[in-house]
Amino acid sequence: MKLSEFDFDLPEELVAVRPARPRSSARLLVAGQDSISDARMADLPGFLNPGDRLVLNDTRVIPARLVGTRRRVSPQGPVEARIEATLLHPTVDGNWKALVRPLRKLRKGESIRFSKGFHATFAGSADAVAELAFNVTGAGFDAALDACGSMPLPPYITGRRAADESDREDYQSVWADRPGSVAAPTASLHFDRTLLKALEARGVGMSRVTLHVGAGTFLPVKAEDVGRHKMHAEWGEVLEGAAREVNETLSSGGRVIPVGTTALRLIEAAAVGPGRIASWRGETDLFIKPGFRFQLASGLLTNFHLPKSTLVILAAALMGRERLLDIYSHAVAGGYRFFSYGDASLLLPDA
Repeated sequence: MKLSEFDFDLPEELVAVRPARPRSSARLLVAGQDSISDARMADLPGFLNPGDRLVLNDTRVIPARLVGTRRRVSPQGPVEARIEATLLHPTVDGNWKALVRPLRKLRKGESIRFSKGFHATFAGSADAVAELAFNVTGAGFDAALDACGSMPLPPYITGRRAADESDREDYQSVWADRPGSVAAPTASLHFDRTLLKALEARGVGMSRVTLHVGAGTFLPVKAEDVGRHKMHAEWGEVLEGAAREVNETLSSGGRVIPVGTTALRLIEAAAVGPGRIASWRGETDLFIKPGFRFQLASGLLTNFHLPKSTLVILAAALMGRERLLDIYSHAVAGGYRFFSYGDASLLLPDA
């Protein structure tokens, strides 16, 4: 498979920079193999059956983007440089891996000041990823990060506007619980309390799993041969209760529909055979592409994604490449909004 096979034309004006309000007023495209319906997220319960189950990713996005100053003394006097850091994940010894710009402005051992009493020492880098040692840990680190960090919005938003206070709520699902992501599972952003109550009244079950989304979700696929692309590993967990609920749903004839590609990748990584999942904890770099045999998912609720991205490739694995491109053509022609703050699609390959 060639990467160019997953390309499509997308007008820039369809890239959303703010979410729909209220959340459930976002548009919803519902697609089977032979049908497309235009609806709203508030209509979602009507497209699901009693006994179906949604799988929700309960990860919480941390305010992982920091702006600080590196100060260096030279013969001409103090020299300062602006440093931007996006935290990726903690290391086993308590430091943090981070994407730092400009990395060339730092020397090993230099300090970056983010705020009074909150700074990090540059401990080195490998493969363009920096390691930072912060002066506070634990609850003190969490408080400092919350005070001066900003939400790590994707580049296609920050290229048009800066993150602000509204993003602290907008870029977080209403059920977000376990801190650790540097990107939101964006299909989750379309749900509000009213919609959750409507789904419960419809008899739709909901199970929570955790996959901490890494910055790799922003990285483009560079290999023209799709099969050569390597996914970045992300940490996830499926608890015993969630595994039991998914198994019971499938055994009773209900459909399991992940909310977002992260939830889908996680449950498929935890599958132990067709229609069976077990509790699971660890890192997954599962790359779902056409030819993949789905063990658990009967569909997918997801946003509209970047051309030639791993997310589009995943959706094509579920629906078929040509069918997915037809769906996206309909979405573009219909003015659906794309990417993180955009509209949603419910993909049902057997409908």
